[in-house]
Order: sequence, then C-alpha cells, then structure tokens
Amino acid sequence: MKEKAKLTAAEIERLLTTEFPQMFNPQGGFSIDEVWFRGCRVRKRFDPQSLRPGGTIAGTTMMALADLGPYVAIHASIGWAPMAVTTNLSINFLKRPAQKDLLAETRLIKLGKRLAVADIAIRSDGDEELVAHATSTYSIPPPSDSQGR
Repeated sequence: MKEKAKLTAAEIERLLTTEFPQMFNPQGGFSIDEVWFRGCRVRKRFDPQSLRPGGTIAGTTMMALADLGPYVAIHASIGWAPMAVTTNLSINFLKRPAQKDLLAETRLIKLGKRLAVADIAIRSDGDEELVAHATSTYSIPPPSDSQGR
C-alpha cells in the first residue's frame, strides 16, 4: 500500500509563508505545484530580475529552487519539521534555461529518521530536457527538536 503525504501543498505553503516570509511570499515567485509521499514538484515563476548577463536565469535562482524541493518533500513525508536543515547541495547546470517558469521535481531517495537524501530534476516549464540536476542531503532533527521552539 502506498503511503500518503502527511501535509498537503496548501498546508505546507501556509506554514512556509508564516515561518519563512523573507523567501516564501507572493513577490518571491515560489510555489508548490504538487506533493506526494517522498516527493514534490515546486515552481519558480519567471521573473526578469532573475536574469544574469547574457539573458539566462541566474544559477542562484536554480539553487534556491533545488533547495526548496527537498524541504517541501520532507514535510510532505514526515509532517512539519521546520528545523530540518540542508547539509549538502550539489548542482550541475546542464543547459541554458528558457525565460519561463522553472519546475523542480524532487524525489527523496533516502528518508531516514535523521537524514534525507534527494534527487532534484529542474526543467523549464513545458520542456522535457533538464536544465539542471541536483542532489541534496538534509539533516532531520529528533522529534523533540523538530518544532524549533
């Protein structure tokens, strides 16, 4: 039997808006398209301010999206644990992204009690070919520390 997500996309968006308003706000352009147990799809709305010289989307924008995906997937899978923290992020930029929304599909390839490892595929909206590929490791705090209070 397939395990069900513990939190919905709407619930996670609401929590992120409250806990991380500096990043997760309407002006930031990040949103959650879909969540499932051990995965999610997140979006960064295209913004001309994300362009770097040469007209391509800045790598920092793609890195932020690559970091958001695992954080969302972890919460979808185990419930709210805001003190989960990135311990490693490695990204390969594969091709120039189009000037449109970016989508990152994240799959947790390991989900343990204290550690999660994610595989993140980033595409321009509507394109099949990857523009970037990342892997990430997150440290998950013990349940007594997970609420950050």
